[in-house]
Amino acid sequence: MLVLGFLLLGLASVIVGWALKDGIEYYKSPTQLLNSNISSDVRFRLGGLVKTGSIDRSNGKEVRFMVSDNINNIMVIFSGILPDLFAENQGVIALGRYEGSVFLAEELLAKHDESYMPKEVIDMLKTEGTYVDPEN
Repeated sequence: MLVLGFLLLGLASVIVGWALKDGIEYYKSPTQLLNSNISSDVRFRLGGLVKTGSIDRSNGKEVRFMVSDNINNIMVIFSGILPDLFAENQGVIALGRYEGSVFLAEELLAKHDESYMPKEVIDMLKTEGTYVDPEN
């Protein structure tokens, strides 16, 4: 009975893992993205800072901008309504796919107030040694 219980527990774990595999969204910085080989079929989150002077709203609802980790930049294309607090030199996380050399965003998450930056972005910038504390 004990062996059967472990087998059923293992089978249940495999089934749950299989069911959740499509819901897992990985997080990458521009540098991590450029150093990896990610298929255009994989949805993930790209995070960093919106590069100053990179926002281009000239294509109607389509917005183009660069996400930077202060080392590398990735062009992001987003079609939709921008969050109210989306701005240059502020933290942003884009959910979507990387095709060619462009990140096609389906959703954007922006800062909440003047000092807010997503925790993932802060951790990534600290890991890479490029984080600058806005309070200093």
